[in-house]
Amino acid sequence: MSKKEKVLVAMSGGVDSSVAAALLKDAGYDVVGATMKIWDEGREGTFENPRICCSLTAVEDALAVCECLGIPYHILEFQDFFRKEIVENFCAEYRAGRTPNPCVLCNTLLKFHHFLKEAERLGCDRIATGHYARIEHDPGSGFYRLRKGLDPGKDQSYFLYGVTQEILARLLFPVGDYRKTGIRELAEKFSLPVAEKAESQEICFIPDNDYTAFLHRRDPDAFREGEIRDRQGRLLGRHGGYMNFTVGQRRGLGVAHPVPLYVVAIRPEENLVVAGEKKDLLSLEAKVVSINWVSGFPPDSTARLTAKIRYRHQGAKARIEISGNSAATCRVVFDTPQEAITPGQSMVFYDDDIVLGGGIIDEVT
Repeated sequence: MSKKEKVLVAMSGGVDSSVAAALLKDAGYDVVGATMKIWDEGREGTFENPRICCSLTAVEDALAVCECLGIPYHILEFQDFFRKEIVENFCAEYRAGRTPNPCVLCNTLLKFHHFLKEAERLGCDRIATGHYARIEHDPGSGFYRLRKGLDPGKDQSYFLYGVTQEILARLLFPVGDYRKTGIRELAEKFSLPVAEKAESQEICFIPDNDYTAFLHRRDPDAFREGEIRDRQGRLLGRHGGYMNFTVGQRRGLGVAHPVPLYVVAIRPEENLVVAGEKKDLLSLEAKVVSINWVSGFPPDSTARLTAKIRYRHQGAKARIEISGNSAATCRVVFDTPQEAITPGQSMVFYDDDIVLGGGIIDEVT
């Protein structure tokens, strides 16, 4: 591989993407930094919030890192893309009674589609991010594999299942072979101005992680009072809008009951929240749609794999049944019941540490 390749690095102003840029420059690449501006100044209070990844502070930090490294820096105007493709989807999914994961969609559409187009416009050969994941090329088959990051506590491969072979061939994850402690040490070694910066833990367009307040501002009419019933249809209480809830939630139901109750289903067409006991959250099967198989091909229908139903889920053994010629839909049957499989969330399939693919949980049985 030529060390003179030009790489556009997606820079959030955080430690990981900053070290990614430094590592690439140290390795001899022609590095360019860029931050995706995804929100207008002052809107929803996000652009001024220093704790989120695309705030004014983040832009200033990314610029400072690029100046420290002596590399060019660009701000990419992605506000329209982000609003139409990420925020509107987020709101629509909650209106449909589902719980979306906007980070998955943002990676697939913004970072690995629009960002790559901008890289081409800027004359770059590749793109890079600060994700904790690894890419492996098999010279024999010519295929690229997406693998978990070396640090199990920081692995972000769950969010990346939307990549294709074409994208993997042009994508770099410089920090994927490091642990977080090592990245902090490298930030100090490179004398980066963000070496001590705390990590962002919030959804980037929702200040303080208060998603219900965000949804209420955008769609107040959807927050209508409705009923909370148990699985047998008995009335337990009332709610102030089903969009306040997600499957598996315990807090906020406001229902007095001898045993703890959890949200087990949301039925937006009835404006109904269904509550049940913890055991009622267990399910064996789910339908997954909009699947992307990283290799471009699904595994054998008899294959046993590991499926993660949410980011912090440890993963569980399951088998899949492919439906349709496109292999974009499948039925997943777990060996043991899983708790709070949630429509709208991503289910990601693994073979050991290799990401096979993933999709959106559509139905749970």
